[in-house]
Amino acid sequence: MALKMSVVTVCRDSARTIADTLASVNAQTHPDIEHVVIDGGSADGTQQLVQSQARRLGYFVSEPDRGIYDAMNKGFEAATGDVVGFLNADDVFATPESAARIAAAFEAGVDCCYGDVVYVDADEPSRVIRYWRAGPYVRGQCATGWAPPHPTLYVRREAMLGCGGFDARMRIAADFEFALRLLDVAGLTARYVPEVLVRMRAGGASNRSLKNILQGHRELATALRRHGLPAGWAWSARRILHRVPQLLRRPS
Repeated sequence: MALKMSVVTVCRDSARTIADTLASVNAQTHPDIEHVVIDGGSADGTQQLVQSQARRLGYFVSEPDRGIYDAMNKGFEAATGDVVGFLNADDVFATPESAARIAAAFEAGVDCCYGDVVYVDADEPSRVIRYWRAGPYVRGQCATGWAPPHPTLYVRREAMLGCGGFDARMRIAADFEFALRLLDVAGLTARYVPEVLVRMRAGGASNRSLKNILQGHRELATALRRHGLPAGWAWSARRILHRVPQLLRRPS
């Protein structure tokens, strides 16, 4: 029996990009995918696109929420798959085999898996502008500023239930705190899939403005201190160094 995957997409006024996301989920060769879509009350036609084009739709709701991480928690609560991951409304699976590669990684009995991401130009998605090669995880690595690419991170539902969802009080860095809690703190086992699994449009909230960058760093420091880990300029410098190779590498 094929592993059941829940792919959660949260969106709001995403009519410009979500059709590509829906098409990439529809095209996956993995046979058992449940697409969970949580819409924050769009007024631009997003709802109609989801209802007409999402052929693997398992759950859909459109209602106000308290931000992206609250919506992601709603998606997890609605998911019924063996494993759960999140594909943003402006991202796509890299190939029709991406979900199958993720499912295969769980055959080793791990709690979660992740792979690589390429950032693409928002207006010209065929053009790669940044390559995020995550590399294998080593216990304690998140505390040094490393994190798995969130759009590729899939977690067994039972493990996520035990560790809890996203901290909806955070505006920007809850995905990092989530990975830190699962990997470094709870010690979940992880497998790295050494290939690009997701193509991600550049221009996310965390890097949209200087204000957001500073807010993100404050939240990152809060996450570290919450788990008894040191946070300061040295940590921030290590995190920046982790990102430098992403600007230099390109997929082969």
